[in-house]
Amino acid sequence: MAMRSQLYEWTGTTAFTPDNQSSIFIGGTGNNITKPAETTATQFVVIEQVASTGASPQIYTATAANNGTQMYAQVRINTTDYFLDPDNKPNDGIPGSASPYPRLLTMQPSFNLYPDIYVLPGQVWDVLVTQRGLAVAVTNTELQAFVKYTLYDGPDALIANKLLELGISVSPANVDWYKRSLIQQQSSVVGGV
Repeated sequence: MAMRSQLYEWTGTTAFTPDNQSSIFIGGTGNNITKPAETTATQFVVIEQVASTGASPQIYTATAANNGTQMYAQVRINTTDYFLDPDNKPNDGIPGSASPYPRLLTMQPSFNLYPDIYVLPGQVWDVLVTQRGLAVAVTNTELQAFVKYTLYDGPDALIANKLLELGISVSPANVDWYKRSLIQQQSSVVGGV
């Protein structure tokens, strides 16, 4: 199966309760899949980008308390939230104003997910969204979140694990480099006999 770049876009157009986290995969609002995102024993995932809606005009008109309205995206692996406060307590994640989706020409992200987030074989992962600053539950708003990731499967997942052990970042280019080095090493052994 090799490696595949994957994109998942969540659009929430149903009721979204303020200050509650909701999974973009299985949260019950918007478009969802039927089971949580997880890796098998032969898969490795690299999350490269996470983005969410900033404060939208629809939300501004839906509430009287529209100052500071913001959507956040948090990555969770198994039961651990990825983005933490300085005291190691989980927070809401990346604000949509720092990593907006959809991206407008006038609104470039100020947040860059570096280094990438690694989901190891056998782990369950999720992207949770939270809407802050709403006075009441909002219905029929256009809330969106986006995650871009690369799925490494089979031998490429083994190589991704090896790169991680070596302290080399996991990327398609580095996986291909490692494959070439194995082939060159094998060729020199066979040619030297």
